[in-house]
Amino acid sequence: MTAIEVITKDDLNDFKKDLLQEIRQMIRPEEGQGKKWLKSIEVRKLLNISPGTLQNLRINGTLRFTKIGGILYYKLEDIHKLLEGGTK
Repeated sequence: MTAIEVITKDDLNDFKKDLLQEIRQMIRPEEGQGKKWLKSIEVRKLLNISPGTLQNLRINGTLRFTKIGGILYYKLEDIHKLLEGGTK
């Protein structure tokens, strides 16, 4: 015997609200819950620089990074320091 479960419009609306809320938090985290680490593409968009320029910042030690499983991560704090004119 197969159990049948009925899903109502209210159930779907609740699901939609929950899903949208989670997506919003992923896109724009609330203060205090912001990202601490960014991937290369996020850093390039934030600084409006090319992949080569980002590579130069890594090579000359201007911007520290951490490599995990082939993906480069950058501390948001370090990026803020770079934007303020400080290095390392």
